[in-house]
Amino acid sequence: VQLQASGGGLAQAGGSLRLSCKTSGMNFRIAKMTWYRQAPGKERDFVGDITSGGNTNYIDSVKGRFTISRDYSRNTVWLQMTDLKPEDTAVYYCNTNYRGREWWGQGTLVTVSS
Repeated sequence: VQLQASGGGLAQAGGSLRLSCKTSGMNFRIAKMTWYRQAPGKERDFVGDITSGGNTNYIDSVKGRFTISRDYSRNTVWLQMTDLKPEDTAVYYCNTNYRGREWWGQGTLVTVSS
């Protein structure tokens, strides 16, 4: 199983970025996919997730600004981030629990300037 995250970068406050997480070596159709983030000096926190059926769940601070979606033909999950805030600055990780263990992407850095 491999998860490859990309799409991070520098954005201004109020701007947008879209992260992607391409998966391989797994049955993507049955996997719940999750996004986490880790801000400098802080622990890794849950951001949101999407079930195999496409249902989503988010932390309150990103509701209405972030959208998780998935493309079954590309085995890819997306994190669309809009109205970015400086407090969204973090390394973002995609994750799945597949066949009884946790799998992590390598992380992609998002920096939001004020």
